[in-house]
Formats: sequence, C-alpha cells, structure tokens
Amino acid sequence: MSRISLDLANSAHNGPAQRPTSSTTPSSPMHPIRHASTMVANKVPQVAVVGAGFAGLRCADVLARSGVKVTLFEARDRIGGRVHQIESAGHLVDMGPNWIHGTKGNPILRLAQQTGTLIMEPEEERQALFDTEGTRRPDSEAVDLSAKIWDLVVDAFKYSDENSARIDPAVSLFEYFRAKIDDDNDGGLDRRKRDDLLREAQMWGPFVGDAIETQSLKFFFLEECIEGENVFVASTYRDILREAGRSATGHSDNVELRLETEIVHFRLDSGVVANDEGNGNDEGNGNNDGSGLGDDNVNNNSHHHHHTVTLTTSSHQNHTFDEVIVTCPLGWLKRNHEKAFTPSLPDRLASAISNINYGRLEKLYVTFPRAFWLSSNDDDTESYPVFTHFHDPSYIPHPQDEAWNQSVVSLAHLPSPAAHPTLLFYIYGACGTRLVNATADLPVGGDEYNRTLDAFARPFYSRLPNYAPGDPSSCCCCTPTAFLMTKWQADRFAGNGSYCNFQVGLQRGDEDIECMRDAGGLTGRGLWLAGEHTAPFIALGTTTGAWWSGEAVARRVCRKYGLEVVEEGGGTVAVDRVNGVVTGQEAGKKELDKKRMDGANLSGLAI
Repeated sequence: MSRISLDLANSAHNGPAQRPTSSTTPSSPMHPIRHASTMVANKVPQVAVVGAGFAGLRCADVLARSGVKVTLFEARDRIGGRVHQIESAGHLVDMGPNWIHGTKGNPILRLAQQTGTLIMEPEEERQALFDTEGTRRPDSEAVDLSAKIWDLVVDAFKYSDENSARIDPAVSLFEYFRAKIDDDNDGGLDRRKRDDLLREAQMWGPFVGDAIETQSLKFFFLEECIEGENVFVASTYRDILREAGRSATGHSDNVELRLETEIVHFRLDSGVVANDEGNGNDEGNGNNDGSGLGDDNVNNNSHHHHHTVTLTTSSHQNHTFDEVIVTCPLGWLKRNHEKAFTPSLPDRLASAISNINYGRLEKLYVTFPRAFWLSSNDDDTESYPVFTHFHDPSYIPHPQDEAWNQSVVSLAHLPSPAAHPTLLFYIYGACGTRLVNATADLPVGGDEYNRTLDAFARPFYSRLPNYAPGDPSSCCCCTPTAFLMTKWQADRFAGNGSYCNFQVGLQRGDEDIECMRDAGGLTGRGLWLAGEHTAPFIALGTTTGAWWSGEAVARRVCRKYGLEVVEEGGGTVAVDRVNGVVTGQEAGKKELDKKRMDGANLSGLAI
C-alpha cells in the first residue's frame, strides 16, 4: 500500500474502524497523530469552531449531532469561506472552487447529487493550444503535447512516491521534466518539440497556484488525487454550500452561529482544581459543569489538570471553551501565528506552518453577449474545445522571469441551463499577484477596473475563432459585457492566497502536514487545527480535504470525551472505534494511467 493510500486509510474522518490498542503503534510512521487513550468522563465539552468554511461547517455538524454544544465563529458576514458565489452579467459564478476532485467515495459529490447540483465531466480528448507566438496549433498537436506531459506527470508521481526520501529537496518538478525531455531529445526529439513540451509543462502552474519551477519533486506525491473523475460544478457550489450550512447550523439547541465575529487571539490556560470544582470562569461561553481535562489522561486523584482555551474577538470580548478547533486558512496561520497564540506555538508546529507554502491562484471571468468562439449557433459546442491553453506569450510585454501562460475554460460548454457566454481564466503565481494588485482597490465593474482586466485578457481572447471586432455584424459580440476577478491574495480572511502547495527546499513536508493535523501536540490542551492543509494527503488543497479534516477533528474530540458519534442516518459509532484502518468501498488513490488522460489530466486537475 502506498503512503498516500495508507494515510487515507488511517484518517480519523473514516469513522468506524479498529483503532490501535495501547500496546500497538499506528501502522504507519507517516501517521503520528496521537490516539488519546483516555476519555474525560461525565462531561460534555463546550467547543468553539473558528471559521465557517467547509472544515468548520462539517466539524460543527458532526459535533452537534453527537450532543456537543458548539459556538461557530465566522469573521465574514456569510458562511462558506472560499466557497462563495457572485453574479456577473446576470450569471452566478464561483469565486472559489469550481471542481470536485475524484468521484469515488467523495462526500462533496454526494452533496452535489443530494442537492441536484449540475456537474460536468469535461471532454478530455480535444483542446485548443496557442503557442508562444500566439498561433493556434492543430488540435491533434495540442493533444499530443498534453499527452506527453501527462506521461511525465504519471512518471513523476511514481518516482516521487517511491524515492521521496532520496530526492534532493532543491530539485523541482520542472527540472525532472526537463531531464526526461532532454533524454528523449538525445533519441531524436527536435528542438521545436522540446521547447513546446517545456512550455506545455508550465501548465502545471494553475493547478497549484505557483510556477512549476518552484514545485517540489520530493513532495510531488502529495499532489495525487482521489480515485474517479474530476468534474466541473456547472451550476456552482451554491446548493452544496446551502446544504452544508443547513446541516451544520440546523441543530438549534447545539450550534450557535456568530457571524461578523473575528477571533484575533487564542490563550491556552491550565491549572489544578479539585474534582468537585467547576472551571470557575463564566466569561463568555465557559463550561462550569465541574470536570476538567488533562493532557490526554484522566487523573483519578482529588485534584487534576484542567485546560481551557480563551478566545479574544476583534472587539475585545473574551470567550472560554474546553476545546477550540481553528479552521483558519494556512495563509492566516502563516501571517498571524506568532502574535495570535499565548503561549507561543511549539517550535515544531510553528516550523510546519512556515514550511508549507500557500498558493496564488486567481480567477478571471470575462462575459460576452454571446460565445463568439463557437460557430454561429451558440449551442454548437463541437465547433471548439472546452479547454484552451495559451503558452507563455511572447506577444504580451511581461517580466521575462514570470510565465504568463493561461488555462481558459469555456463556460458556454456547460450543460443547459448552466451554460453562459463566459471565458474563465485561471491565473496564478506572479501574474496573478500583479493583476490582484492592479484591481484590488478598484470598484468592481467600474471603467478603470474593466479597462485593466480587458487590457490583460484581450490579447488572449482576441485569438479565438470568429473574433472580428471590425465586422459590424459581429463586433458587438466580441466586446465583453462584464469582468469579474477574484482577489484572494488581498483577502486577509482567506489568508491572502488560495491553498497549500509544496515548494522546492521543503525537507519534511509530509511530517509538516501531520504535525499540523495534531496541532503540534496541543490537542491535549484543547487546541486543534483543521482545514485543507491538514487533510489526508490525497485531498490536500481541496474542498473534500477541508470537509474530511473537519470531520476528523470532530470525531477525535468526541473520542476524547467518550461520546458516541451520531452519523447522518441516526446510527452511532462507538468511541473506541474512531481511528484506525478502514475497509470497504471508500475513497482511494487514483491509479494513474498514461493511456487515459481522464479528469486528472493537464486540463482539469486541481483548479
């Protein structure tokens, strides 16, 4: 079993499983999460969940169903975190994730099916490619280049998984690709094909939010994905989010949602109290039922350790809880962990937070009166592929050390009634940063905002078929009616970025993720971390990973207090079977196939 598969099997989100006994150790050295062997008897904890994104919503839902009182704090005036929709030119679009990554055993796909959300498995056999000079290559050539890079991706995943311990941390994925391509070049690959392949390799950038030259080969295996197809959420995540929110906040007796309440500080308190004393702190949401927690151990003497965590809001209000789950994005932790926690986080946890990089993926929606790039009939999606790749353009002035290659999706190809005449650009890295900086302070839809974004996008969309601005019969169709750009890098509640990725120089990336999952050992003192950056390896950086991470922490908290986890169907899971290896038809690692460029290929992997 690969490390990815073993890590997934041992994830606490799986629920029913045989947990290790006290005389055994976790089955994988890659999975050091401590299995708290003791339970805090006769106590239902007061729990705070900080952040109402997918991790926080799922965590609150599982806890509340199991009888735990939860206060769910959210700094924004809405739930969902980066799962968020905005209307542009009358069309609802996702500002956050567009995809569901892997269909087998994926809870987000189940939510999509439950809510009637429209999804699309894009056609992968056709794609358009414009080379560095702006010339469209034959579609067969585009597919051939993409297939060759897909072969290299499959090889790199396998090589990274099997040889990670021996790979130099300074080696990038791009260097690996270049070496492989140069080996082929010795076998007769011409220079033009070599250069095309290296430029095509840059299409990895939009998947992780940063340039391929910075992608770690050593930890490339952490980018593998769940078994099954990757599907585009055609009707947006709106109904999925509504259902997740309804499920989490519908426990009126157990969940209190506090919007527009920013938590700025966490203080970990401890003391020694008599067994018949309460925690004595009725400030905020403290628990006064008389039982305290120890460091993963119940002390049966007349006195015992009692741990609480006190939260401070931006309005200087304090609230004290037995357990606090922090689902703030990794980028927020990177920027705030030194000042937000008292005492300071353990050195190993602080290092883990610093070591894992936070990506820079942004999205630009450009909407037109109609989809001019199709034939005269907007419904004729066979006339042009759904995906368009633009290699790093020599025809657009930009810094030579920044790749401005673009991955563009035609939303006119979405199934009815979700289709609309919009091009979705995935913009990453330094290019994304420049565009965010240029538009962050401009009113959306204003003249300067539109001019700035059109100046960026026009050199690309003007190369699509049927673009004829001088033709009176079609010029109005070629002029955008609306622009909408994300600005996650300017959003402090989003951590000023997108999601985690793994950069060259990283030495202990897998252990860093595991350290964050266990909050550096602070779970015994009531502090937990959840979010896409603490997910099972196979789901890092995805909504599925965020969901699973929230559920995993909720189950571990229930186990700590000897509580049965109530499943959605009303059944329970005995607390002594929460962690361990799960069997059955569950999510698994995608078995990559060079001969089949499915939904995990370079058109639709992780964007």
